[in-house]
Formats: sequence, C-alpha cells, structure tokens
Amino acid sequence: MAQFTNQAQLTYRDVVTNSNIAVGETLEVLSISKAALVNSYTQGDSVTYIISLINSSSADITGLSLSDNLGAYEFGANTLVPLSYIDDSLKYYTNGILQASPTVTSGDTIDISGITVPANGNAMLIYETSVNGFAPLVADSTITNTAVASGNGIAPISASETITAISTPRLTITKSISPVPVAENGIVTYTFLIQNTGNVPVVATDNSFVTDLFNPILSDLSVSFNGQAWTEGTEYNYNEATGLFETVPSSITVPSATYTQDPTTGAWTITPGASTLVVSGRL
Repeated sequence: MAQFTNQAQLTYRDVVTNSNIAVGETLEVLSISKAALVNSYTQGDSVTYIISLINSSSADITGLSLSDNLGAYEFGANTLVPLSYIDDSLKYYTNGILQASPTVTSGDTIDISGITVPANGNAMLIYETSVNGFAPLVADSTITNTAVASGNGIAPISASETITAISTPRLTITKSISPVPVAENGIVTYTFLIQNTGNVPVVATDNSFVTDLFNPILSDLSVSFNGQAWTEGTEYNYNEATGLFETVPSSITVPSATYTQDPTTGAWTITPGASTLVVSGRL
C-alpha cells in the first residue's frame, strides 16, 4: 500500500483556515519482483533473471509491457550496457502454465509487450543474459539492472537486482616442449605457463600444486619457477623410478589479472596474471 495526504484551505473575510490533513491509502493491484538465479558473475557467464508479476485484483490485467535496462551505467558521455539478451531465451508463464512467448525486442534494453496477469494470479517471465565486455570485473564490482512494467492504466512499477563480480582466481595451464625433435639421451625442457584471469591472486596458503608423470622418464632434473631455481625436497619432489613429478603444495603462486577499461569505448580488457614453471631433464 502507498499513503497519500490532502489538506483543504478555507478563506473568509481575509482569514485563512486550514483543514486537518486527511490520510488515504492506495491499494496497488499489481506488484513486481526480480531475482537472478545466481548473484555473481564473470565475463562470458550466463545470468538468468526471473520477473514475477502478481495481480491482487478480481480482473485480468492485460496489455502490459516490461522493459529491462540490462544493467546500463554511465561512463563519461556514454551509456554502457554490460548484459546482452540471449535470443529466444524468454519463457512466459501465467499461474505456472507455460504460454506462447509475447513480443520481444532487444538491443540496449529488453522490451516485452503483450503481457497478461490473470485476476488474483501471477505471471512469470524468465530470460537469460550473457555478461559482455562492458561488465566491470575487478573485485566487488556490481551490475544492477532494473525492470519496469507499465501499461493499461497501471502506474509504472519497477524492480531491480544486483549481482556481484566473482572474487576468485581462474587458472589455466599450458604445457610446451622443446626442442622438437629431441635427440635420444638429449636434454628436453617442459615449460608450464599458468595464467590467472581472475581478480584474486593465488597465494601460498591456497596450496596449489602441479603434478606430471614424465614419459619417457627424465634424469638429471633441473627446475625453476619464474626464473628462480628450485631445490628438490623443498619446492618439488621427483621419483626417478616412476617419472612422477610434483611441486610442493603452496609453492605455486600466480598474480591476479589486470583489468583495463578503454577510456573511449568503455570496453574492458583482461591481461592475465602469469607464472612459469620450467622443468628440464635428460631422456
């Protein structure tokens, strides 16, 4: 319910008298809520939103429209939109029963028309968005998007939902070998490139480690990490009988990624944090 007030004024013989303040309430027959299935994100993620419309009146509400701003935010003179509607993802239910999809147009907003909310019932709109290159990714960044329903004499009503950038490392590892080919009984070098596209570094207490089973088995091993020589038994262990190589948990660290926003377009670029493990040995 929403309150409203009103006061009258009586004027007579140059005397002004105010009435009491009358307080009334309006009963909103239509309400709206919005929720994301997952309240965190990173670039490339899919985020599903659920819009619920509830009709508390005894008559159907027809001809409604809904517009979602897809998290638009101001950046200098530009308006950036960090979410993109995934085509054909909309599902439309009334009282829990799937209906034919209403008309949907998308671009910088999602615009849906032809919505009906049955008397003393509800309508639900479910759709998917993807996190695009305009989404901020640094730790604690957020995207807030707002949906507004209006039409058929109903005063516009809105609901917002906020999702937060995931604060976590996101690691990949790539292994290369040189030289190719290598002579029998020659020295071979394996290089492991570990990259972090996340906004949090991997530190010693994360207990990260690398294992590899060398085949052919190597002898006379030498190991370095980010250019610093490692010592067997301290930073790594190696079983020359089986070829099993393992770094000691906590010895692998990787810096967080760097995120740069283009000052003109507003698009974000990810520069991964990186660490390099190099293992050489004789075949």
